[in-house]
Amino acid sequence: MEETEQPAGGLHFIGKKDELIEAKRSFRTVDGRDILIIHHQGVFYAMDCYCYHAGGTLENGDIEEINGKLCIICPKHKYKISLCEGEGLYRGRNPQEEPPVYRWYSKGVKQRTHTVTETNGEIFVKMSSQPGWIDSDYYQGEKDNSKKNEKEIKSFLYN
Repeated sequence: MEETEQPAGGLHFIGKKDELIEAKRSFRTVDGRDILIIHHQGVFYAMDCYCYHAGGTLENGDIEEINGKLCIICPKHKYKISLCEGEGLYRGRNPQEEPPVYRWYSKGVKQRTHTVTETNGEIFVKMSSQPGWIDSDYYQGEKDNSKKNEKEIKSFLYN
């Protein structure tokens, strides 16, 4: 689909509600940014399409409830990302605990999410206005070179 039109209020038309429900997952480019629209359990979600970790597409990721939050699981490396906030979750344990018990921990917001609204059977997205760098920005071609270089170095060292 071509870039969507932008009406007043920063809302971008994404598609008809019935069609998006039937599709379950839809890819759109809005303001030059690739986003994934997900319909799950009667709710629409929108987030950057490429995983913050290594740029894998989230379109075919499984959705699971993790620690009380609905999360999409990146098919590439199994990273867990909450649908509502874009929070990265991981399972770990504190070795100082006796006995150490595995728990879910937050990495903070890693994936940029966007606001979805419905009007008269039409679905609109308002792009995130959250300031500052979010890791998924890297795979959207954002121009912050210092963060890109940092990400490239980490990728080289830890992969």
